[in-house]
Formats: sequence, structure tokens, C-alpha cells
Amino acid sequence: MNKHPDIRKNEYYDVYVEDLTHDGKGVAKIDGYPLFIAGVLPGEKAKIQATKLNKGYGFGRLVELQEKSEFRVAPACPIYEECGGCQLQHMKYQGQLLAKEKQVREAMQRIGKLDSVPVHPVLGMDDPWRYRNKAQVPIGEREGGLVGGFYKQRTHDIIDMEACLIQQEENDVVLQKIKAICSQFGLRAYNEKTHKGTLRHIMVRSGKATGDIMVVLITRTSDIPNRKKLVEAIVDALPEVKSIVQNINPKRTNVIFGEQTNVIWGDEFIYDYIGHIKFAISARSFYQVNPAQTKVLYEKALEYAQLTGKETVIDAYCGIGTISLFLAQKAKKVYGVEIVPEAIEDAKRNAELNGISNVKFAVGEAERVIPKWYEEGVRADTLVVDPPRKGCDESLLRTIIDMKPEKVVYVSCNPATLARDLRILTDGGYATVQVQPVDMFPHTTHVELVALMSRVDE
Repeated sequence: MNKHPDIRKNEYYDVYVEDLTHDGKGVAKIDGYPLFIAGVLPGEKAKIQATKLNKGYGFGRLVELQEKSEFRVAPACPIYEECGGCQLQHMKYQGQLLAKEKQVREAMQRIGKLDSVPVHPVLGMDDPWRYRNKAQVPIGEREGGLVGGFYKQRTHDIIDMEACLIQQEENDVVLQKIKAICSQFGLRAYNEKTHKGTLRHIMVRSGKATGDIMVVLITRTSDIPNRKKLVEAIVDALPEVKSIVQNINPKRTNVIFGEQTNVIWGDEFIYDYIGHIKFAISARSFYQVNPAQTKVLYEKALEYAQLTGKETVIDAYCGIGTISLFLAQKAKKVYGVEIVPEAIEDAKRNAELNGISNVKFAVGEAERVIPKWYEEGVRADTLVVDPPRKGCDESLLRTIIDMKPEKVVYVSCNPATLARDLRILTDGGYATVQVQPVDMFPHTTHVELVALMSRVDE
């Protein structure tokens, strides 16, 4: 296996960093052989050590920066390098937005062969900190007390964390108090090796617009020692808490949630708003973690749909109805489909909560339900998709091509699968009009997108 005859493991090399990977590593090439290096930025010169060499690519370790990028900054977070939750804190925010735009353009060109499609500059945040409305931390023990934070990169060692600069501040405050109260009442942390102990994770959800807080204790056992006193202490210390929930996960697994969820105090839901639309959020609801940028994303999707009040719209992968309810404000009728039954229950509840009656939600696979609607006479003028990272199921793309809606609005969290699917729709008679990236997760490598496609007259 010829890795590269001129590069040897553990040797040192001077390199120029050309690009960033989708997970934030710098890319440098030695005689055309790419090396991926954490902690370096495009435009930088560095001394690196080659640490691992594969057939077509290798990895390196930064030894010394010789020339810095104009976008380099000192990370604001003290545990940034250990944690790995963010990948781009060492890059100025303006540089992050440019890097994400480049990533989207390259995916369109390389994967979608869509060289002429307009990709707009990324819509970023005025203040790209403290945006996450959900904190979810594993719990461990150290010197008799509970610790909670994030796993150190590539380990299951928990880094105790007092503040996370991308979490809403109130979530940090609540987490610290919950940890202290659980320690006070003798709750033992779950131990992965021995499969003993009670408390596995603590999750805190907050409604940015309402101030509502939900605390979720994820435990190995159904019994919580001193539960009554523990709950009283939480309620007494944190009057903004509206709901305390226990999720029970008795399995040997690194999956966070178990199947059983019980409200042990207060309400089943907390509430939040995206724009004018109110959402009920339970412990297990999927709800976007950055509501400010979700509003930006959905308003762009609504703008691209160009609804006049006469259209029938289908929302494939509708989740808890977030996009459907935005579209329903301007459409004649919206049909939403989602494979997760609990999400559809949430969607119906959210429609009722907002007095929106021109929506219909169904449980099932989009690629099965939408053809059934078509057989029943439903004709979509506009079809909206917001699939998971793997993109649309191929049979759904075929269904779209067969149904021939005038417009397709494609919301995506993965430039690569978006570009792939746009290519399939292009070959099936659509033209991509424009692509708008939105920065939902500052300081990470993730980027959300919304693309507008229109039917080409045959």
C-alpha cells in the first residue's frame, strides 16, 4: 500500500494550509498528498508532525505556527481545546461565515455540478454567543461530588464545566444548581464500567421568549433517592422551573434517553415562540436549539415559497410542525408528514395552540404517504423538504419529479447531501434558482441551507 514515498510518520514538515474540512481541520498538501491538521486555518504556514498516514491522505499535529491567518483569534472558552463541542472558536466570526459559504459553493460545484447556481453570503448572528436553548450533560463523580460537562475529545472522561459560551446563560446557572442539589441529597453518578449509580445525564431546556425552564433527570433506576426532598429543593432554588421530568434508561448504552419518561413535578410542556408562533416543548420534543436563527431560516423558506394564499403545500419531514405552521400563515392548505408518531402529536398540538386549522398532519414515510395523497387528488403547488443529514430518500425525490410541483423549497443541514439531491431534481426537470446558507450553530462547522427550485417548462 503506497501511502506516500516522501512522507514518513513522526517526521516534521513545513506546510501551507489551503482549506478546512467539513469538521474544521486544516488541509495542507505535500506533493499533492493531503494532511488533515487540527487547530490550523487556511492561509497559515505551520510546522507539523505527520502522525498517521493512510493510502490517500494522512493526519498531522500542529507543532508551531509560523504565519498566522488574519482570522485567527484566541478562543474565548477556557476548555475549548479539550472539549471539542465547538470546532471554530479560534477563527474570527467573519472568517467562519466566509468558510461556510466556501464549503457550500464547493459542494454545489463538486457534488451537484451546479456551477452557475447563486450561493448567497451566509446569514450570521449579530451576537454569535449564548444561543443554545438546550443543555445536555453527562454526570460523573470526583472526590465525592458530582461533576457534569462534556466528554474530553475521544474519551469518556468528563470535563467539569461551569459555563458553556454557546449555551444560554440561564441553562448554565440551572445546571450548576441542579448538580449541587443532587450532590446534597446523595445521588450517585452512573458508572459506565460497573453499571451502578443513579444519575446519568441532566438536561435543561429553556424557552427564550417565555423564560420557562424544564429540568430532565436521566436515571438508570426508576427510584430516585430522596426524590420528594430533591424536587422541593429544586423548586425552592429555581422558581423559573416549570417542569421537572425523569427519563429512565436502565440499559448499558451510550444512548442518552431511555423509553420511559415521567413528569415528576409541574407541567408536561414548556413553551417558546418562533416569530408569532407558539410551540409546546416536551422532554423528548425535537425543537431547534437556536430559535433566533430558526426564525431567519424559516422566514427565508417562506419567502422562497412565494405564497399568495391560494396554494396547497406539502411539508415532507415536518417534525413538530415548525415549518408547516410558518407556511400555513400564507398558504391555502398545508399537508405535513413525519415518520415519528410523537412528533406528529406535537405538530397537531402546536397547530391547535395557535388556532391554525388549514394544516393536516400524517404519520408515515414521506415517500409512501405523499403518493397516497396524490392518488386522493392532493396536488401540491409547492413542496417543502427538511430531511435529516442523510438527505432525501431517493424514492421521495422520484415522487417529487412525478408530482411536478411548481416549486420545491429544500431546507438542509448538510451541503453535500443537498447538492446531491439538487442534482437529481435538476436531472428530473427542475432548476435551482438560489441557495441561502444560514448560520444556526456559530463556532461549529455546521451550516443550514435553504434552496429554491422551480419547475422548468417542458
